Amino acid sequence: MVTSRSDFADFSYFLAIAKHRSFRVAGLELGVSASALSHALKGLEGRLGVRLLNRTNRSVTLTAAGEELRDAITQPFAAIDQAVEDLNRYRDAPTGRIRLNVVVDAATLLLSRVLPEFTDRYPDINLDIVATDRMVDIVGGGFDAGIRHGGTVPEDMVAQRISGDIRWVVAGSPAYLDRFGDPQHPDDLQQHRCLGVRLGDDRIYRWDFEGRDGEFAVSVPSKIYVNEGRAMLGLALGGAGLMYGPEPLFEPYCARGELRIVLRDWATTGPGYHVYYSSRRQVPAGLRLLIELIRELHPLGL
Repeated sequence: MVTSRSDFADFSYFLAIAKHRSFRVAGLELGVSASALSHALKGLEGRLGVRLLNRTNRSVTLTAAGEELRDAITQPFAAIDQAVEDLNRYRDAPTGRIRLNVVVDAATLLLSRVLPEFTDRYPDINLDIVATDRMVDIVGGGFDAGIRHGGTVPEDMVAQRISGDIRWVVAGSPAYLDRFGDPQHPDDLQQHRCLGVRLGDDRIYRWDFEGRDGEFAVSVPSKIYVNEGRAMLGLALGGAGLMYGPEPLFEPYCARGELRIVLRDWATTGPGYHVYYSSRRQVPAGLRLLIELIRELHPLGL
């Protein structure tokens, strides 16, 4: 069989599907619809005369032939991708695409203050950002990097700090606090309506504070649990209860009188945001430039 140009494109599609075991996720990485990938793979299998994948409604697995093809072509295609990436140093303007998985408040507090300048400087670099508070395997999800709070980055990743430490505070709307009063001690939260924080792994977060004897955590009473910061912020602004979160998130609302911070003397400080990526691959030029710009502008200190 003579290999055609279309075969090379289909081989790259096959490798993405083999990596993610998902047409949908592979399509997100490649910017191609799942149906287009399915059509391309059927064509490739037809030309090769062998089945490469076993597909059901719930799973995608490799056949023996698929495993052999994946093992044979992975390194050559990786070398081609790296060679193209290396050409950025010869271009007047770098090009490429970056896929980022970021915790929701990092998208609001960090990236929103940097990306306008980034797109002005590097108009040929495209960014695909997925903002979620749920823990995600960035390698399996086809992301170039992730951004999370320090201390939550997987240990097998390379991590770089991209913000200063962050104070974690409690805030409520004036209407709520006028009705129920300001708590003076974290123990007072037991008599308040608190918005429960559901973490990305489905655990309920205990609010952290710091006193004379060091840090301690409090299980707060909650009738409402939320797993996403923007939704929780909307509830707090509407007077549904007290919210625990990063102080920079509340600052603009406090300045407009829409929220008030309470228990300031008990606030604790945690590690800032970190960008992290796999140690098994070279950092793409676009990601390196983004990290450099965040460090240059340092919207949350560094």
